[in-house]
Amino acid sequence: MEGKAITYLVNLLQSCIDKKAHLSGKLLHAYILRNGLSSDTFLSNRLIELYSKCGHTDTARHLFDKMPHRNIYSWHAMLDGYCKARKLEDAHELFAVMPERNTVSWNTLISALVRSGFEKKALDVYHMMNLEGFMPTRFTLASVFSAFGALMEVDLWSIRDAIRAFRDLPEPNEVSFTAMMGMLAESHQVEEAFSMFRSMHRTRIHIDSISLSSVLGVCTRGGTGEFCVTSEMHGFSSNMHGQQIHSLTVKLGFERDLHLNNSLLDMYAKNGDMNSAGIIFNNLPEVSVVSWNIMIGGYGQKYQAEKAAEYMHIMLCQGFEPDEVTFINMLSACVRSGHIESGRNIFDRMVCPRLSSWNAILSGYSQNRSHKEAVKLFREMQFRGVQPDQTTVAIILSSCAGMGLLEGGKQVHAASVRAMFDTDTYVASGLIGMYSKCNRIERAECIFDRIPELDIVCWNSIIAGLSLNSWDTEAFTFFRQMLGRGMFPTEFSCATVLSCCTKLSSLSQGRQIHAHIAQYGYINNVFVGTALINMYSKCGDVDGAKQLFDEMPCKNTVTWNEMIHGYAQNGCGNEAVILYEDMIGSGEEPDAITFVAVLTACSHSGLVDMGIKIFNSMQHEHGVEPLSDHYTCIMDALGRAGRFHEAEVLIDKMPYKDDPIIWEVLLSSCRVHANVSLARRAAEELFRLDPQNSAPYVLLANIYSSLGRWEEVKVVREMMNDKQVFKNPGYSWVEHKNRMQVFKVDDNFRMAIDEFEEENVEISYFNG
Repeated sequence: MEGKAITYLVNLLQSCIDKKAHLSGKLLHAYILRNGLSSDTFLSNRLIELYSKCGHTDTARHLFDKMPHRNIYSWHAMLDGYCKARKLEDAHELFAVMPERNTVSWNTLISALVRSGFEKKALDVYHMMNLEGFMPTRFTLASVFSAFGALMEVDLWSIRDAIRAFRDLPEPNEVSFTAMMGMLAESHQVEEAFSMFRSMHRTRIHIDSISLSSVLGVCTRGGTGEFCVTSEMHGFSSNMHGQQIHSLTVKLGFERDLHLNNSLLDMYAKNGDMNSAGIIFNNLPEVSVVSWNIMIGGYGQKYQAEKAAEYMHIMLCQGFEPDEVTFINMLSACVRSGHIESGRNIFDRMVCPRLSSWNAILSGYSQNRSHKEAVKLFREMQFRGVQPDQTTVAIILSSCAGMGLLEGGKQVHAASVRAMFDTDTYVASGLIGMYSKCNRIERAECIFDRIPELDIVCWNSIIAGLSLNSWDTEAFTFFRQMLGRGMFPTEFSCATVLSCCTKLSSLSQGRQIHAHIAQYGYINNVFVGTALINMYSKCGDVDGAKQLFDEMPCKNTVTWNEMIHGYAQNGCGNEAVILYEDMIGSGEEPDAITFVAVLTACSHSGLVDMGIKIFNSMQHEHGVEPLSDHYTCIMDALGRAGRFHEAEVLIDKMPYKDDPIIWEVLLSSCRVHANVSLARRAAEELFRLDPQNSAPYVLLANIYSSLGRWEEVKVVREMMNDKQVFKNPGYSWVEHKNRMQVFKVDDNFRMAIDEFEEENVEISYFNG
């Protein structure tokens, strides 16, 4: 009779476990105690499982410790309870004192460590398992391969180790093949992952919907090779692998599998093929919230917030309840599309937004340069008691940097130290960026020196910070140190150090960086190529710039602008105009900067009529509203040519009468042509707009002195003395044998080497 009662109680307990019915389970526990059944090991094991499943691991452990007789299942129940509650220290301690272990014990601990992100510890336990003579099962290897894949710093030895373990399996099955594919994909060996799938197919291993879903996940990572061409210029789609797997799912009869269909949707959406995703979605036999979320997220990635909103509206109309992922995807869609206010409305509708949602809206504000709103929302986040993570801190540091908010940045820095986030590479990079933009470069260097493991993001941050603060020579030093430590520079690294060459007008250094860029394979990158054109142009080698321009396979508006501007800077006006016309002929739309470049070229080369023609075409033919910079260029062209009547007509019509630069350009032209009356008008406007600027006083005095009108020169100098306006000294520098010398010129035109440049300082770091 007691045996039947125990069986009945076991069944009831199992029902409570399945339903997580904690209160009902406690009542059964009380009944077991009252009837003297607490010594039954089988019942106690079920009670441990119940309390663990309901999140009461302390109660489970108390019961475990009181058990008079434990078997291996008792130990496994407690170990599994700790692992599922992610109490990994307790799990490890329990595991260490287990009187008996089997493969299940090892698998439980290894899989829990992998799930919790402790991949290295999981691999250590796996190696211990091997040392103690336990044979890994397919479930062991599934966890081990996942651990290998999750470690982004996975090296060749680790991959070889994993492949060796896979080959040692006597009978590999779909589980081990699928895990191996995931590991290879995570370590960016996409083609090898596909090769593994083809091997699985050839050896007639059973391919189920899980295997197909896994290989579709590999398809979202791209790659090139036997079946895939990444460039769509050649008429091939970059998701050809996925299309082949799609055909296989139909062939194997999985068209109605919801999970697999969602994987297909995800593959097409992440590859940007929303047309194919839409066709699959519209023909799904069954739709879930996950399906809707994928479509909303896919349109968000394509910057189509309106389309994402349309799908969310239909989702609601069809009675589906949005979950957290729905809101995050919709929020991200708005942020990506620049609809930050719509994103904020969605965020405000969330009852209890997760940290990922806070980060998404904060990132949106920061990316849209709404830094004040980002900081304000961050304060609200703190008020609500939401704990930030490393991503949050990095975003807010970016906003503090954007606002030049040093004190706020310092407070975030202090908070990051308390939370032990300051050694995180992205937080550290954010701190370097914040201090650099707040002109505290020494503090940025201190943070850089304390980072335990430097990555390319940290190096890029400090080099960019030094360049931003005009410490260009020091930026070169850091770039050289980065290369010396075997760090592979990115396109950003190269573009930044090129800007240092440009600012130092150091052609020799720029050519050496050019050689490095070719070595690292960035020569065809449009941004790096544009930076090279800028460097060669500003260092006077306009032919070198044009040769590079002609060799570039891809050009954007910025590239065209830099080359046109390069011609303008080097007095090649006709070439600049021809290139401008070539740009329009190529179908590239000119922007406001294009017109500044070509109008500058016209001005410097005396092409006045051509400049006026281009200026007049801006709004009528290209839809670009002339700005003050464009008026300045035309004013300069007219002034240089002595066409002052046209200049006065234009200045009376233009909407930028309070721009001091325009009046200063006009005053300079008046000096050349000795137009005293217009010079006096321009100078008076400048005295009104910028009374402490010495330039108009000096220019007006020079006009008077060139005409021998010394009394008027005296009046101007007295005005300067009365208003305490002082002329700034001029500087010149010369590069000779990779050495820079700077000279200062005072009012008496005496020239001296500037005190902060030592005679023997060399700035060449790439010789030999």
